[in-house]
Amino acid sequence: MAEVRSEVETSSLGLGAPQLADYPQLPHPAADPTLPVAEPQLPGEEPLKVPEDRQPETQAEPDTCPLPPRRMWEDSFDTENYSAVSWRQYFDQSEDIPVGPSETRDVFRVYRNGTDGPLLVLLHGGGHSALSWAVFTTAIASRVTCRVLAMDLRGHGSTQVRQSDDLSTQTMSRDVANVVRACYGEAPPPIVLVGHSMGGAIAVHTASSMLLPTTVGLVVIDVVEGSAMEMLHSMQNFLKGRPKSFESIAHAIEWSVKSGQIRNRESARVSMVGQIKRHVEVEDVVESPEQAIPVSDVVVEGNEEIYVDPSYVSDKPDGTPEVSIPEPEGVYSWRIDLSKAEKYWDGWFRGISNLFLGCNLPKLLLLAGVDRLDRDLTIGQMQGKFMMQVLPPSGHAVHEDTPDKVADALASFLFRHKFAEASRGQRTSSSYPFTR
Repeated sequence: MAEVRSEVETSSLGLGAPQLADYPQLPHPAADPTLPVAEPQLPGEEPLKVPEDRQPETQAEPDTCPLPPRRMWEDSFDTENYSAVSWRQYFDQSEDIPVGPSETRDVFRVYRNGTDGPLLVLLHGGGHSALSWAVFTTAIASRVTCRVLAMDLRGHGSTQVRQSDDLSTQTMSRDVANVVRACYGEAPPPIVLVGHSMGGAIAVHTASSMLLPTTVGLVVIDVVEGSAMEMLHSMQNFLKGRPKSFESIAHAIEWSVKSGQIRNRESARVSMVGQIKRHVEVEDVVESPEQAIPVSDVVVEGNEEIYVDPSYVSDKPDGTPEVSIPEPEGVYSWRIDLSKAEKYWDGWFRGISNLFLGCNLPKLLLLAGVDRLDRDLTIGQMQGKFMMQVLPPSGHAVHEDTPDKVADALASFLFRHKFAEASRGQRTSSSYPFTR
């Protein structure tokens, strides 16, 4: 049986997991009798002092069982370094795009950037959201003149659809095409589909089905059929091993960084907001029939950013919004329960290597490690059917962990095929070390 690679490092659905090597091995007081045992103290109490004449060798053993070691993200919590930041620092605008007739309308959250050049349609991994592309968007915009459309896929982020549990490749591929048409009409600019993990599979299916005729390029990030199918066997255990909830957004951000899901703290501070939701009971909130289920937004007060639900926002008589901020205490949990989507996992990844190779488009494959390649892609790469670049050191969320390296690789790909021009002040270069 093939060995399941690095279950503690990556996840094929777009979720990274911790590596034991990332955690320092700190001594536990109960493991070393020469270390004093700290007694619990209430707030305001003076810390207990160990008498000077109490020698380590005569120190009594504690008469209670030692507490289990605390997980790393539970220690030395730092709200300043792990506070959330707004998407506005990375995108020009955010919109809710209605798709379909009014009686069955779905609403997709998108983030846009740029007004000229090719259109990069960015598709996130399972459990993530369009905000996972925030830092990358700034990086690519500084290198290439392009437009960016990052969308929250069905069932993810702030997108609200009537059948949120339909995560089939056919449905999500149609969603991508419908959102692009709703934003740019029937003749959108030249499109480069860029997808990570599950989003990479959806990008392959969208390109293979030719749902967007102006598509000129395909970029897939860290998703390969062979390794993805192997990982599916351990995905349920991985999902069960994650925290079920968090005390705050900042705690969720800290967990994502220290657990290794997102290794870039800047990206985690904007990205994790799209992965979790707050449990708030709101009474007497009346929505119009066409209003989507409330989604999170950001209110900036002074130097603080408070995430609130638009259902708390009402208009004053003069038309300016009046915001009622809920109590800061609350419990946050994952926006989507990926374990319930298990019946779609196989369909996301099975056959995508051959579909990818069969797309008659310039193609780029970016990987966190060369061990991800399966047999079909290895042969295709040797035959020069696509460009490839390995970008260590990074986890599964390559575009979040190393956004500048991904932007460099994508910019060189765009320049090589003359899809785009360099941003003002940047020199065009297609010399990035691709493997063909």
